[in-house]
Amino acid sequence: MASVRPRLLFVTDLAYQAKGRRYCDEDIFLTSRLRADFDIALCHPLDAAALMDTLAVDAIVVRNSGPVLRYQAAYDDFRDRALRRGARVCTQLTGKGDQAGKQYLLDLTAQGFPVIPTVDRPEDLGLLPDAAEYVVKPKFGADSTGLEFVTRERLRAQQYEIGPGMLVQPRIDFRYEVSFYYVDHSFQYALYAPRPDRRWALERYEPTAADLDFAGRFIDWNDIDHGIQRVDACRAPDGELLLVELEDLNPYLSLDLLDDGTRDSFVASLTASLHRLLGRP
Repeated sequence: MASVRPRLLFVTDLAYQAKGRRYCDEDIFLTSRLRADFDIALCHPLDAAALMDTLAVDAIVVRNSGPVLRYQAAYDDFRDRALRRGARVCTQLTGKGDQAGKQYLLDLTAQGFPVIPTVDRPEDLGLLPDAAEYVVKPKFGADSTGLEFVTRERLRAQQYEIGPGMLVQPRIDFRYEVSFYYVDHSFQYALYAPRPDRRWALERYEPTAADLDFAGRFIDWNDIDHGIQRVDACRAPDGELLLVELEDLNPYLSLDLLDDGTRDSFVASLTASLHRLLGRP
């Protein structure tokens, strides 16, 4: 008798439209490869809460489901149900990064981590370095939704009201952005955007030991045992890396930009991680 294969509920929005990127292609590829080891059912994020019980799956993989702001109530319901029943979810639902909003930018600033300095109160503006412009964005935001650039004059003269739930950062004149991709605590690859005005025109990046030490600090801080994380950083004019985002919810992976060997290695790492999550050798 054939052994029963583990069953995955793969949460994705195949119709989600992203600027210049086809998220659906990435998940079509991933599921095609994961089927070698798992039985897979795909579902829209709005259906995840109901289907994780009715399908009796062994684990849930949340991938390119788009910004949860579009379906916040449904996501909160899914998350609450999954935590109550102790469901195995990849990525683990206890993440302190984007899973919980942008509070981590404030926490990491206060703890002295190499992050773009961030405050959320008008009385703390003096803690930020002087800049020609500042970025004001929602604590619970994604894909630049609600982001605004405010001049130093308006901000310092209190001509701009910082509403509740908003964050303020100096606008950094960075040299480039770079992203480090991890499965569990294992580094997989890095990509960067050589041109600051073209965030998603990515190329392969070979990190130095110092770069990996930088990214690894945030992976260790987040303390996630299993799942996919992306550490987004910018290279400041003085050469220092500063954290931009810690994506631990549903980071896009840009798998189409990788060579076959790196892509195969990532799939193998994710497959092994899912087997470990399920308690299988």
